[in-house]
Amino acid sequence: MSYLPENLKGRYISWFWMIFNLGAVIGSLVGLGLNIHERGDETVKDSTYIGFLILTFLGACLAWTLVDAKDVETLRTDPYVILLFPIFFASNWFYTYQYNDVNTAQFNARTGALNGTLYWLAQMFGALIFGFALDYPNVRRTTRAKAAWASLCALTFIIWGGGYAFQRKYTREDVALEGHQLYDWTSSGYVRPMFLYISYGFYDAVWQTCVYWFMGAITNNSRKLANFAGFYKGIQSAGAAIIWHLDGLQNSPPPYMNLFASCWVLLAGSLVIALPVMGLKIKDTVPVEEDLKFTDETIEDVIGYTRVTYDSPEQTMA
Repeated sequence: MSYLPENLKGRYISWFWMIFNLGAVIGSLVGLGLNIHERGDETVKDSTYIGFLILTFLGACLAWTLVDAKDVETLRTDPYVILLFPIFFASNWFYTYQYNDVNTAQFNARTGALNGTLYWLAQMFGALIFGFALDYPNVRRTTRAKAAWASLCALTFIIWGGGYAFQRKYTREDVALEGHQLYDWTSSGYVRPMFLYISYGFYDAVWQTCVYWFMGAITNNSRKLANFAGFYKGIQSAGAAIIWHLDGLQNSPPPYMNLFASCWVLLAGSLVIALPVMGLKIKDTVPVEEDLKFTDETIEDVIGYTRVTYDSPEQTMA
């Protein structure tokens, strides 16, 4: 978000999101390959979990290569970022519903792995399309920000509207019944829920790409953006932890429809709260002087050389 020129942020965010989700595609393919002959409702094999643990360990080791960010009083100097907090909170809230209450609840092991592969591939395409669209040079950035917000609103009601129609077909009690029939990719009627799940993946990529771009359009200051990203991931993870706990309650977990409704309401409501940022804060460009306000950086730190100010025209001739 901070290292790139303003006109390239969308496409590089999309490349990041595509590479990020390539790992998920590979993980889903591992699960699909190990369970491709499992047509029933059996759980995945132990080797699946072993493979994921190895990949997770390797990823954790890479975290040691990250560079520490310095402190900056972001909330005091940039209070408008609070308007994005609901978007941050909602951005991983729906994962638990989609993974546990749709994919696991309605599809057998091998079909769930196939769905996962398609879900993450759709994420890559969604990031590619919107990342480049957000950098479209013939439209002002302020207009692109409003168009991105409007697109998120439209997709929220179109895709989650389709999700509502699918959720009405089953309940948590139905899934708990012995002999509950799970979808297989050979089942009649599988194609529609498959495309719904693909749409969920596409939507997630659009949401995440736009949120990163919104933050990158607010400021180019690397210290501020490091804190924005910290707020984003921290609040995002808090939301994911809450709904994961709710879905896993042993005695009285919420009905699937209630969890679905919580996802839809949070997504739509957070967009409304964030609208002032699109209209008032995002500009066509951010001047360096504006980015340096309330920080301990100087303009020389940013542009890489010292500016010399002369008191009179004669000094420039000396």
